[in-house]
Amino acid sequence: MIRSRIRRLKDQFIKYNLDGYVIPKNDEFFSEYSNKDRLGFISNFKGSAGYAIILKNKNYLFVDGRYTIQAKIESGKNFRIIDYKEIRDIKIFKNLNLGIDPKLFTSDQIKKFFLKNNRVKIINENLVDNIFKAKQKKIIPFYSLDTKVTGENHSQKIQKILSFLRKERLDYIFISAPENVAWLLNIRGYDSPTSPIPNCHLVIGKKREIYLIVNKKKSKNLVKEKKLKKNQIIEFKNFPNFFNKLNGKNILIDRKTCSIYFEQILKKRLKIIKKEDPIYLLKSIKNKIEIDNMVNAHLIDGVALTKFIFWLKNKKKLNITEVDAQNKLEYFRKQNSNYLFPSFDTIAGSGKNGAIVHYRATKNNTKLLKNNELFLCDSGGQYKFGTTDVTRTICFKNQNRKIKDIFTNVLKGHIAVVNTDLNKKKTGRLIDSEARKFLIKNNQDYNHGTGHGVGFFLNVHEGPQAISKQNSVKIQNGMILSNEPGYYKQGKFGIRIENLIYAKKVKNKLIFENLTLVPIEKDLINFKLLTKKERDYIFKYHFEVYSKLSPLLNKKEKKWLASFI
Repeated sequence: MIRSRIRRLKDQFIKYNLDGYVIPKNDEFFSEYSNKDRLGFISNFKGSAGYAIILKNKNYLFVDGRYTIQAKIESGKNFRIIDYKEIRDIKIFKNLNLGIDPKLFTSDQIKKFFLKNNRVKIINENLVDNIFKAKQKKIIPFYSLDTKVTGENHSQKIQKILSFLRKERLDYIFISAPENVAWLLNIRGYDSPTSPIPNCHLVIGKKREIYLIVNKKKSKNLVKEKKLKKNQIIEFKNFPNFFNKLNGKNILIDRKTCSIYFEQILKKRLKIIKKEDPIYLLKSIKNKIEIDNMVNAHLIDGVALTKFIFWLKNKKKLNITEVDAQNKLEYFRKQNSNYLFPSFDTIAGSGKNGAIVHYRATKNNTKLLKNNELFLCDSGGQYKFGTTDVTRTICFKNQNRKIKDIFTNVLKGHIAVVNTDLNKKKTGRLIDSEARKFLIKNNQDYNHGTGHGVGFFLNVHEGPQAISKQNSVKIQNGMILSNEPGYYKQGKFGIRIENLIYAKKVKNKLIFENLTLVPIEKDLINFKLLTKKERDYIFKYHFEVYSKLSPLLNKKEKKWLASFI
């Protein structure tokens, strides 16, 4: 099947005089999770980041460290799997005509990865679409969120952008990332499988001109609510003609999500200013109402996860598969009417599958959970007023000391992150080193960041903040991040402990506070490796979990949870 698709793709090379074609994971809206997965279609790779370069005689799939094992399993038969950082070192990628769809790449991406040694050829049709017809989803209109949920109305947010334009002496800003439009207008939609994303773009002028670039059928509620007028709604196909009517000297575009297609249109009339869209930073700093709503979402989610872990740990016979487990977790989440859908595809990996950082169990590849193996479950939910993401590593019988020591060193890193003195270590880069130091002492480490930013009822992954080796963004009051150090022994097991945390100012001191309320596997902890401060943290954390969740649990669940204190 995959080989046939690749062959049909290559059959088009002659028409365009191509040596190869580049296929990214993202769609036209640069979404992490999309209903239109061209890369998955052509390669069978199901991860959330990567791209393929298909040449006349060879096929390459580039992924980052999170996905190397997964990519080899899913795509290794037809593709050479390479860490994307190595592309410049591969001699074969020189002096080639590489075709691209201009709607799927930014000019920065092309310069970074392909332009130095190759000739990039823009093709105004997608060669994968010529052989792949994605199912057309029903068009559902966008909807607005109440200020009781968002804490700030859209007019107040727009005023912040107008102030930015004046300060930067800009005539226009082109907001290409749908997540940023969603935040600005307080709207959500149904255009992503795991996020309430409204696929659209927005143009704002310094004189308060506002134009939404969108399928008109999706905007009817916004017109009905008088959030926008009919003449402010522009169909995608009409954008070039609409833009010719604008008067101004310059326009800011987001270097991460403004495609070459739109950049070419915009630069015909205006001077292009490339920067990061200021909305990324604005929306990363949650207001008090957003934080309060996230706290409530995590309380609900904590109940579901705790019930799930109790059910799993107390089964007389562990005769269930990974898919059975993730379906049961979904069942517990659905018991609350505020739950909508998963915030990403659940990672439920038993034994060696837990070592695949972003493993995905399906009916065709699922394995039975075994008593002597670790079970890693990473999942999240989208609630009507918040987004969650949590990982727990679970055991069903006593494990050897080596595994307990590794788990405990991961836990020590996890505790070090949440207890960071943010007045001294102000960036994710500095915090990341704290999370790894206990593993590194034993020549162990993990090949992913320690934490990512998290959206408010939006994408489960958002920037600009992150806890990683490269991130230098200052952590600010109201920012939400994940705290998820881990360790992975290929072919054996995976360990990860993840909570969501947020930066909170207390008496002029910035601290991290947990959002996640789910017990941590005590049977995997070697308490002898913990300091008194770390043991006190574990006690206080589980006391808080019990205090907040126990009123919502049955007697058996409550008694079991009390054993963690």
